[in-house]
Amino acid sequence: MSLPAAAALALGVALLVVVITFGVARLRGRYDTIDTAWGAGFATIAAVGFAAEPNGSGGALLATALVIVWGIRLSVHLHLRNARQGEDHRYRAMSARATSRPAVRMFVRTYLAQAGVMWFVSLPVVLAQQRPSEMGVLGVAGVLVWCVGFTFEAIGDEQLRRFAADPANAGRVLDRGLWRYTRHPNYFGDACVWWGLYLIAAQQLSGAATVLSPILMTWLLARGTGKPLTERRLRETRPGYADYVARTSGFLPMPPKNH
Repeated sequence: MSLPAAAALALGVALLVVVITFGVARLRGRYDTIDTAWGAGFATIAAVGFAAEPNGSGGALLATALVIVWGIRLSVHLHLRNARQGEDHRYRAMSARATSRPAVRMFVRTYLAQAGVMWFVSLPVVLAQQRPSEMGVLGVAGVLVWCVGFTFEAIGDEQLRRFAADPANAGRVLDRGLWRYTRHPNYFGDACVWWGLYLIAAQQLSGAATVLSPILMTWLLARGTGKPLTERRLRETRPGYADYVARTSGFLPMPPKNH
């Protein structure tokens, strides 16, 4: 399969995932259903792409497997988290701002937008599958970075889940474990996962050209819809959050400041 055809296939899969997810969301009456489909969408793009290119190398197989492991874990985590609470306030707010035809607005501005991001961020994996190479130094480095990211994200999510499940922590700020060193270990881990996958793809020159994909994911997490929106809500609902911000790194893990 040619590279343009593989990229088109990935885009088609991303669009199909969000269209199906939107239908399920309408049936459930919860637009945050897209959270469940986020990681699974990446996993589906990777799996379909690998199946369509039977001559993949070890590097292509590894990149595909890493995406699937990351995506399924994230989707399961987000689905279980959302099932324990009402619809995410972000989606309620977006729907409420629509003065007319809120379903159309949500589909175009939220679901289709996420399909575009899903496709663009997946491009390093698409390149790794279409320009296969055996694992070299960059590939090994990519796996190590992925492992660091996956560990941070999975442990950070679990620490937060346990903290939130304890009624004694209502209104308090989680500042233990990985959350002592960064205010967003899960977002930091997510960024590392995609930089690791990029390094695997970068073993080929064409793969190295997809550097904007991990840059976009990192920007979304650190400056876009991730960290800023989360912190805005926490500042409003957690009295001790400002003090936590003053002593704790915003993204990269760092020793806490003394003040």
